[in-house]
Amino acid sequence: MPEHKPGSNRKSKKFKMKKTTIYLLTAAILTACSTAPKGPHFTVTGKIKGSDSATFILTKRVEGKNVKIDSAMALKGQFIIKGGVIDYPERVSLTVKGKRTGRAFYLENTDIVITGNIDSLFAAKITGSKTEDEYNEYQASLTVINDKFNGLNDEYKTAKEKGDKAKMAELDKKGDDLYAEQTSMTREYITKHPASYIIPTLLNSLSYELEATEIESYINRMDTSVAKVPVIKDLLVRVAVMKTVAVGQKAPDFTLNDVNDKPVALYSKIGKSKLLLIDFWASWCGPCRNENPNVVKVFNEFHSKGFDIFSVSLDREGEKDKWVKAIKDDKLAWTHVSDLKYWNCAAAKLYAVNAIPANFLLDDKGTIIAKNLRGEELAKKVKELLAPKK
Repeated sequence: MPEHKPGSNRKSKKFKMKKTTIYLLTAAILTACSTAPKGPHFTVTGKIKGSDSATFILTKRVEGKNVKIDSAMALKGQFIIKGGVIDYPERVSLTVKGKRTGRAFYLENTDIVITGNIDSLFAAKITGSKTEDEYNEYQASLTVINDKFNGLNDEYKTAKEKGDKAKMAELDKKGDDLYAEQTSMTREYITKHPASYIIPTLLNSLSYELEATEIESYINRMDTSVAKVPVIKDLLVRVAVMKTVAVGQKAPDFTLNDVNDKPVALYSKIGKSKLLLIDFWASWCGPCRNENPNVVKVFNEFHSKGFDIFSVSLDREGEKDKWVKAIKDDKLAWTHVSDLKYWNCAAAKLYAVNAIPANFLLDDKGTIIAKNLRGEELAKKVKELLAPKK
């Protein structure tokens, strides 16, 4: 099932809720171009219809936040942003002040031209960036799968309106199969293009469903220059954390407040049941809410036999009421904790959780014995582990 995750560029099934100097195009300013950086540098030229006097902003993601690189005001639908040397091609976004529109592309030391219409900036044509061309090639390879996803989405919507649960389940299965195929193609592309600067972006998106050793193996096959970019360095940091919460490791302890603002430690629950599921979710997470009925079913069937749950919410500060309401609405009759810090949740960071729903199954000693079990997989595993020993 597709998951909620921050900063992901990966496509997923829609129906499963699984520094620069600015030059305006005037004669006086163009005359000053002799002061432009010497040697390799980037230039972004915009030719955007309907953008007279619009301010265009160039940004990039740094530590999960959009950071402004520079901006420029268009004159008669054109603008130019010139900058110095950048160390490597990187994903940036061009947006328009006051409008909910934008276009992501790869910026590199070359002359890049963006052509389009301000009302459909997302569809603007990018020329001049070799890395952007590679990214477009990759996206084109997924066209057939994406078309199938769109078709399934339409069918799922119709089935949902009719309340046809059997059809919805069938389409869910088809969607899972399509997603597996898309993931396989992405893995293959990463393997075959070790020198491409789009690989860090693709691997980062794919990393949400990879084990630490798999991520390391892909990084080790990259060209040295590509492996030095910040995205990969951040991934290596995450890999180190992932290894501490791998199957077979002792689950790290943590303490967060429950719905009554009383602190509850994870290890206060260890040993009181044969199995304990640490379940990461949030009231705003569609896939989590869709998965909750499955979790409730397993809890109701196996709680008396030694299965318990310790839920950690990634809800936001100031929205505790939504968290509490979701617990009641979804009938989640077990322990719930949260620091209401969204993706900065201390426990989520401790467990390298970058996508939800996510879970870790612990034995009565606090050892992690399985992770990210969904639907029937969770029920099957719990039943297997709680079965009487022969």
